[in-house]
Amino acid sequence: MHVRRPRAAATPRVRRDGPEPRTRAVSRTRAASRLVALPVLAVLLAGCGIRATEVPTNFGPAPSRVRCSLSEPDVSTQAARGLPVQVFLLCGSSLVTVDRTVRVPDGAADSERRMLVAQGLLDQLAQPPSPAEKEAGYSTDVRGGITVGRPRPGDPEETLRLSMAPDGLTSYALAQIVCTFSDSAAAQGDGSVVLGGPGAGPPRRYECTDEVRARPGSTEPPSKDVAGE
Repeated sequence: MHVRRPRAAATPRVRRDGPEPRTRAVSRTRAASRLVALPVLAVLLAGCGIRATEVPTNFGPAPSRVRCSLSEPDVSTQAARGLPVQVFLLCGSSLVTVDRTVRVPDGAADSERRMLVAQGLLDQLAQPPSPAEKEAGYSTDVRGGITVGRPRPGDPEETLRLSMAPDGLTSYALAQIVCTFSDSAAAQGDGSVVLGGPGAGPPRRYECTDEVRARPGSTEPPSKDVAGE
């Protein structure tokens, strides 16, 4: 009788390096995911108009904007006592008002008072802005040395004759003078002023409009002949 011997159980094969640790497998899976995600992220950034970069960039702080307004009254410009007035200075691309004072003797006649106020306004426009005003962005295009004279025979009585012809001024300076005069006791208070030069040429009536205040460099004060007034 033939008896079959039981077959020996197969010995399990064991890897010499042992089973792969779970942490290592997870790390490899995450690394592979990142490699796949990078091209996708680059495509998305390109589609949004953003250029991908691996190096962080630093362009510094954003430039400060011109405030065109004083946070508090400028004491240096209000130290002298006199008639409170406002003059138009440049800030950015527009005209803005600042407070000033001009000296007018008590008891001056109306015609003399107008001349004194006009000359004081011109002098204030020609002065450099204070440090606080410069920091806020203010400037002026009116140069010193311009004087105001009386009307010539045949001129309207409210005419202000300048030592420099109005058409010889820059558009900025003319806008500053016109808007400052028309809004002061040097004019009739109707938003206009009659200006002439030192010669015999006829004076003209200039207006300070919203367009002039907003764009003094590109919009000149509108004017018209006053011969028929």
